Amino acid sequence: MGNGESIETTRPELRASLPIRLPMPDPTELERRFTKVLASMDLPPDKAKVLKGYDDEKKWDLICDQERVHAKDPPNVYLNKLRTYLDPRASRNHRVRTLYPIVYLDLPGMCIWLLVSRLLMGLLLFCFWVTTQLLVVRVNFNILKRKMLGDATSTQVLRDLEISLRTNHIEWVREFLNDENQGLDVLVDYLSFSQVVMRREQLLNREKSASLDSGLSRSPIRRMRRSNTVGSPRGLKYNTKLNMGEPRDDVHVCIMCLRAIMNHQYGFNLVIAHKHAINCIALSLNHRSLRTKALVLELLAAVCLVSGGHEIILSAFDNFKEVCNERHRFDTLMEYFRNYEEFHIDFMVACMQFVNIVVHSVDNMNFRVHLQHEFTQIGMDDYLERLKNTESDRLAVQVHAYLDNMIDVAQLLEDSETKTDALEKVAELEEELSHMHERLQEVEEEAMAKTVELEKQLSEANEDLQEIRELARIQEHEMNTLRKVVNEKDEESRKRQSLLDAKLQELELIKQNLEDAPDVLPTATQLEKLGPPPAAPPPPPPPPPPPPPPPPPPISSIPPPPRMLGAPPPPPPPPQTEHGTGAMTIKKKVQSKYRLPLLNWTPLKPQQVKGTIFSDLDDEKLMTVIDFHEFEELFRLGPAGPISRDPTVGTPKLLKKLKKPENISLLEPNRLRNVAITRRKIEMTNDEIVRAIIMLDLQRLSLDMVDILLTILPNESEFKAYKEFERNKSNIAVLTDEDKFMLQLCKVERLSQKLQIMSFVGNYHDNIHHLQPQLNALIAASMSIRNSQKVKKMLEIILAFGNYMNSARRGPAYGFKLQSLDMLLDTKSSDKKINLMHFLVHTVQEKFLDIINFEAELRFIEKAALVSLENIMTDVHELEKGMEISKKEYQTRKERDAPIVLRDFLGSSEEKLKKLITDVKTAKDAYHRVVEYFGENPRMVSPTTFFSQFVRFVNAFKQAVIDNERRKKLEFAAVDDVLPPTLQKKKEKRLKTEAAAAEGTKTRTRQIKEKKLLNKDEVYHGALEDILLDLKNEPYRRADAYRRSQRRRVEGLMPSGRSDAC
Repeated sequence: MGNGESIETTRPELRASLPIRLPMPDPTELERRFTKVLASMDLPPDKAKVLKGYDDEKKWDLICDQERVHAKDPPNVYLNKLRTYLDPRASRNHRVRTLYPIVYLDLPGMCIWLLVSRLLMGLLLFCFWVTTQLLVVRVNFNILKRKMLGDATSTQVLRDLEISLRTNHIEWVREFLNDENQGLDVLVDYLSFSQVVMRREQLLNREKSASLDSGLSRSPIRRMRRSNTVGSPRGLKYNTKLNMGEPRDDVHVCIMCLRAIMNHQYGFNLVIAHKHAINCIALSLNHRSLRTKALVLELLAAVCLVSGGHEIILSAFDNFKEVCNERHRFDTLMEYFRNYEEFHIDFMVACMQFVNIVVHSVDNMNFRVHLQHEFTQIGMDDYLERLKNTESDRLAVQVHAYLDNMIDVAQLLEDSETKTDALEKVAELEEELSHMHERLQEVEEEAMAKTVELEKQLSEANEDLQEIRELARIQEHEMNTLRKVVNEKDEESRKRQSLLDAKLQELELIKQNLEDAPDVLPTATQLEKLGPPPAAPPPPPPPPPPPPPPPPPPISSIPPPPRMLGAPPPPPPPPQTEHGTGAMTIKKKVQSKYRLPLLNWTPLKPQQVKGTIFSDLDDEKLMTVIDFHEFEELFRLGPAGPISRDPTVGTPKLLKKLKKPENISLLEPNRLRNVAITRRKIEMTNDEIVRAIIMLDLQRLSLDMVDILLTILPNESEFKAYKEFERNKSNIAVLTDEDKFMLQLCKVERLSQKLQIMSFVGNYHDNIHHLQPQLNALIAASMSIRNSQKVKKMLEIILAFGNYMNSARRGPAYGFKLQSLDMLLDTKSSDKKINLMHFLVHTVQEKFLDIINFEAELRFIEKAALVSLENIMTDVHELEKGMEISKKEYQTRKERDAPIVLRDFLGSSEEKLKKLITDVKTAKDAYHRVVEYFGENPRMVSPTTFFSQFVRFVNAFKQAVIDNERRKKLEFAAVDDVLPPTLQKKKEKRLKTEAAAAEGTKTRTRQIKEKKLLNKDEVYHGALEDILLDLKNEPYRRADAYRRSQRRRVEGLMPSGRSDAC
C-alpha cells in the first residue's frame, strides 16, 4: 500500500530472524541515544517530560522500537515522480531513427570547389548526427522516467506520500522539506497544476451542458482564467500517457499531504511562510466534493487560531476573489454554503465554524464589526434565520455560537449609555459609602469612648463593692466576736445564779435549824464549815450596743465598737488567708501512662503567682473532667530517644564656592542658600510675617509656614552678629534680602517660643484626636481581659494540660508566661497531624462549651496591639510642655496684650488636656494591673507584645476550629466508604447529583472560556490535530459571548443575525 514505512517485526518470519533484545548500553550512551530519539519524535514539552521520567528499561525499549522503524522510500523518490508529472515533455514519444552519415571524398578527381562543397556538406551532416544523438538520449531519458512511474497513478503516489508524511520520523519530514529537495514547493506546484486541470475539466463539462441547453445562464465559474496548456486534446493525451489520476482526487490528497506537513512545527511554519501554499489551499474550495471543501475550511479555520494566521487567510481570500472574479469577497463560499446540491453536515458545520472564527477571532472590535457586516452584505444573516431551527444539533451549536459572538452596535450604544448612568450611580454610592465609613469610624470611636467610661464606672463600682464586702466581713467578724463574748457572760451569770441559789437554800436550811433550836448556837467549827456569806451578785450586763452606722470610705476611719463594761477586749480577728501565698497547697506530680512530649512553656514560680490570675486557678479539679486518655493516645511518644559596623560613614561635604554677592551677608554660604530657598516658599513680606508671629495669627501664617520658619531660626551666633551689626548702626541697605529678613526675625521677642506656641496651637486638636482613640482602646482592652472569666477558665484548662504533660519530669507549675501560648501550636501529636491547640479546641467543644466564644469578651485587643504606651507618654509630655509655654506667654503679655487666639485656645483646650492626662493615667494603671494580673512585668512587656499574644491566640484558636471541622468531614467521608448497601446507594446517588451539578458548572465555564491565539513559537508536533479536535468538541466562543447570550435570552431579544453597525 505504500505506507511510507515498514515495521520489520510485523511478520512472523522477520520477527523470528531478529534478536529478541539487544544489550543495554552504558547510561551515558543510553541517555545520548534517548535524547536523539526524543528529538526525532518532535514531542511537545509536557509529553517529552513524561518520557524523560521513564526508567532505563523503558527508555531502552523505546529506543529499540524506534530503531526498528524504517522509511520505505526516501523523499526524493516521491518528488521525482511528482516532477515527472509536472514535466510535459516526459509524454513525448518521438521515434527518432539514428542516422549514420556516410561521406565519400574523391580528392584526386575533384575540383577545388567540389572539395569545399563536400567539406561543408560533411560538416552539416556531422552536426545533424550530433543533434540526432542528443534527441535520442532525451527520449530515452523520458522513457526511463515513465518506466520509473510504473503502473501507479499520480493519486496513488500522493497517497503514499501522505502516509509517509504522517507516519515517518520527523527527520524524514525535514528531509522532504529541506532546501535540497524543496518538497513543499513541488507539492504546491502540483496542487496548483491539478487545480488548473480540474477547473478546465469543469469548464469543458459546463460548455457541453450549455450547448445542449442554450437557455441556461453561464456559471460564474466560466469567468475563471483559462489555461492554454491544459484541457486541449494534446493535454488529455499527455494525461493518459503518464497514467495520471483524477485531478479532483489529486487535489484532495494534496490537501491531506499539506495537513500532515502542518501537523509538524517545522512544516507548519514553512506553510505559513510560503507565498502560495495558503492561496492554493483556499482555491481548493472550488472542488466538487463537499468532503474536500470541509477539509479545506477546517485547515483554514485552524490557521486563523494561530497568531498572524488571520491576516494570511484574508489575503488568501483576496487572491480567491481576484482569481474567480468575485464581486464580493467570500461570494463563492457563501454560494456553496447557501445553494448546496446535497446537504452534507460536515461541510455545513465546517463552513459555519470557519465564518465564526474568521469574523470573531480578532481582538479589534471595529474590525470584527467590519467583517461581520461584510458577511451581512452577502446574505449571511438572512440565511442564519433559516438555520436557527435546523434539526442538526452540530450545525445548530455552531449557528448559536456565531450569534452569541455577534456584536450588536445598537445594543452596545444602549449599554454604553446605561453604563454611564451606572457609573454615575456607582460614584454616588462610593461617595455615600465613604461618608458611611467615616461615620462608622466616628461611631466606633464614640462607642469605644463610651465603653471606656462604662469600664471605668464598672471598675469603680467593683472597687466600692470590694470595699463594702471587706467592711461587711469585718463587721460580721466583730458581731460574731461580740455574740461569743455575750454568750460566755450569760453562761457565767447562769452559773453564778445557780451557785447563789444553792447557797440560799443552804442558808435557809441553817436558818430553819436555828429557829428550831434557838438556844443552840453554832459552834465555831460549824461556822467555819459554812464559809463566808456569798457576795452580792453583780448587776446584769448591759445589752449589746446597736450596730454602728455605715462608715464612709476608707475603712481606716471606722471607729471601733464600744466594749461591754467589765468584759475583756475582743480577741483579734483571725489572719486572712490568701491564695497563692507561701501557705498555698503543694501540687502533686501527675504520672502519665505514656511518655508525652514536653510543652515548652515558661512556668511561674510559686512566689511569682501571688496576686495574679493564676492564684485563683485550680487545675487539679479539671484532671477528672478532661479526657486525658484520648490525649495520651494522640500525643504519646515512642521509645525514649536522645532528647556591623555602621555602613553610613559620614563623609566630609564639599562646600561649593559661591559667586561673591554684591551685598554683604552675615550668614555662611550654605546657610544663606537654605534661607533663600525657604524664604521663597512664603509669599508674604517681612513685615507681614513678623506681625503674624507677634499676634500668633495662624490664619495669615499657616501651619506649614510656621514649620518652615522653625527650620531657619537664627542660632545664637547669628543672633549676636545681627545685634552687633545693629548696635554699630551699620547701613542695613548693604545686607542681602535674606539677612534683612533674619534681622527682622531677631527683633521679635521670644521668637522661638512664639513659633513653638503657634505650632502647638495648630497641631493641638490633631494630636488630641490621635491620642484619645489609642487610650480608649488600651483602657477597654486592658479591662476586658482583666475581667474576662472565660479567658480565666481557658488558662486554667491550658495549665491543666501543661502540668499533665510536664509535672512528671519538670514538676508541677502554678502558672506560666503568656508567651507559652504560642507553644501550643508547636506541640504535635504522634502522627504529626494535629497539635495541642487542636486538642484544646476539641476539649473545649466537648467539656466547656460555654467558653467557646471567649474572644467576644476581648474587646479592641487588635487596636490595643498597635498602641505604643511609650510614644503616648512622650506625646502627652510634649503637650504638657506646650501648654506650659502657652500659659507662660499668656501671663507674660498680660490679659490686655495677649492675642485673642491664645486666650481662646487656653480657655477651650486646657480642660481637654487635663482629661487626656487623666485618661493616660487610667490607661497606664489599667495596663499595669492587667499585665501584673497575668504575671508579667509591665516595664518589660509593651502593649504591642502583650495584646499581640492574645490576638495570635484567638486567631490560632479560630483556625483550629476550622481545621477540626474539616478533619471531621474527611473522617465522615472515609466512614461513608464502608456503608451498608442501602446507604451506599444513597451515597452514589448523591455523588452523581453533585457530579452532574459540577459538570454543568464546568460546561458553563468552558462556554465562557475564550480560546487564546497560539503563537507560532508555541506550535508543537500535533498542534494542528489538537486544534481541529478542540473545534469539533466545542464551538468558538469569545469570553463575552456567553454574557451577551444570557442577556438577550432574558430580554427576549435573541438576535436575528442582523447588524446595523455599518
